[in-house]
Amino acid sequence: MSGIALNADSTNAALTVNDLQRSIKFYTEGLGFEIVYRYEHDGTLKYVRMQGGQVTMGIGQDDFAKGRDRKKGVGMRFWFTTKQDLDALASQIKAAGFEIAHGPAATQWGSTELAVVDPDGFNISFEKPA
Repeated sequence: MSGIALNADSTNAALTVNDLQRSIKFYTEGLGFEIVYRYEHDGTLKYVRMQGGQVTMGIGQDDFAKGRDRKKGVGMRFWFTTKQDLDALASQIKAAGFEIAHGPAATQWGSTELAVVDPDGFNISFEKPA
């Protein structure tokens, strides 16, 4: 290896979404994130940053400069590790009007997994360790 090794303290995701209000509902009412920052331009909400435990995520309204049919979330999955009840989280997601892709289900290594797909096709998995 040449150079210095990366020594990052955290990571954040910032997603561009087709319908900001629908995505806000998914991430707040469905997954339980809390909005910690809002950015508006000319009176229109353009971006929010959310917090869920130690995880920070941002979502911003797509301006569609690259086209309205641009695929999002292809080949990507967010993995969240949590100690919370995944059955309760799944119920909350369904109550907010969103579907569960998989689980909650036990894995072969003893943990429990839950998978969802956000409104733009971003894959999200939750794992509760054994």
